[in-house]
Formats: sequence, C-alpha cells, structure tokens
Amino acid sequence: MHSEKTENIPSHVGIIMDGNRRWAKERGLPTLEGHRRGYDNIKKVGKWCKAKGVKTLTVWGFSTENWDRSKKEIEYLMKIFKFALSKKEIDWIMEENIKLNIIGQKKRFSKDIQELMESAEKRTKNNTEGVLNLALSYGGRPELIEAFKKIVKKKIPVSKITEKLITDNLWTAGQEFPDLIIRTSGEKRTSGFLLWQAAYSELHFCKTAWPGFTEKDLDAAFVDYATRQRRFGK
Repeated sequence: MHSEKTENIPSHVGIIMDGNRRWAKERGLPTLEGHRRGYDNIKKVGKWCKAKGVKTLTVWGFSTENWDRSKKEIEYLMKIFKFALSKKEIDWIMEENIKLNIIGQKKRFSKDIQELMESAEKRTKNNTEGVLNLALSYGGRPELIEAFKKIVKKKIPVSKITEKLITDNLWTAGQEFPDLIIRTSGEKRTSGFLLWQAAYSELHFCKTAWPGFTEKDLDAAFVDYATRQRRFGK
C-alpha cells in the first residue's frame, strides 16, 4: 500500500525495537520467545517499508549495553543472529534485492558470526532496491569514538576536521541521515541511537511493544511524520 503523498514518506527510517521481553512477560511467555517474535517482525516491517517507498531501514538489534544481560539470553540472541545471517535468510534479502549492512562493533562477536556478517554483506552489496542496516553491538558514543580514532590514525590536521569528515568516518558512511526514528514500547528517549546522524530526525514514540508492532502502527508513524515541518534549524 503506497501513501497518496509519497513525497511525505521518509526515505530513511530508523527503528529502536524495544519491548521484546516486556511483550513476552505480559503474555506469560519466556523472554527468549519475545526475541524470536521480535526477529520475525523485522522481516514483516522491512517489507511494509519497502512497499511504501522507504529506501533505507536501520534497525537496532543489539546495543553495546546488551552484552551485560544474562549468559543464557546472550547465547540465545547469538543463535538468532546466526540464523538471521544464514544462507536461507540472506536468500530472502537477495529476493527482495536489498543491500545489507551490519553497523556496530563487529569484532566483539565470535569468529563464526563475524564470517557470516562478512559473507552476507558481500553477497548483497550490489542489490539496488533498498538498504537494511542491522545495528549489532551498536552505540552512538562508541560509533563516534571509532570515527575519531580513524581520523587520528589518518593524521588529519585539526584545521581539516569538519562535520563531513566525521560523517564520512561513521559506520553509516555514504548514507543519508534518517528522516524518521521510531521507538516502540512507550519509552521516550533515543538512547544514543544514530547519535550524530539523528540531529534533525523526526521522532515518533509508539506504545506497542516491538513483537506486536503492526502495519497500522507503521502507518500511524508515517501520518505523524507527514504533519511535521522540517526546518533543519532554519
């Protein structure tokens, strides 16, 4: 379903997928089931976004702080990531003609997951109908620290350090900034998601927990976005 006003559809949407555990708890289900259902929902929302004209979707799957969760939960999440990056799941991304980027601290993952990440990115790199950024072990501050380290390593003089230079050294280098950021599950903060990139993004907070997020919720976010006047400080 395309909106009548396609010019009001955000080109780049970021989603803070919050509430997997809460969703499971409210239904008397194990936490891990919330994560499984949350992963399933990424595929549905990705298809809806593509059909509505969104060009880039960035989803926050695992934050740098999430490493502090229980060993059991971390192990289960790693299983989900291995499945998400498996050949069968990348086949689905290939069919959709989507380019996959993994943004975050890739080196914190096990060697086998790092290899799957590399293989998935390589296989999808020439796809042309959209971009899916999967933020794993992602944090806005660690991203900026990495960018500054890269700049220092290149021995770039202080006088040459510009906003563009910092942008070009982020994990999202070469991509447009997000137009709209959606956070599910009722929390009203961005927690450092796309900290540099989101300076002028419109924010939409939705009460629905991520596994229950529907096309209706997405449409409501887009209707909300269409009413905003984006002045970019002017």
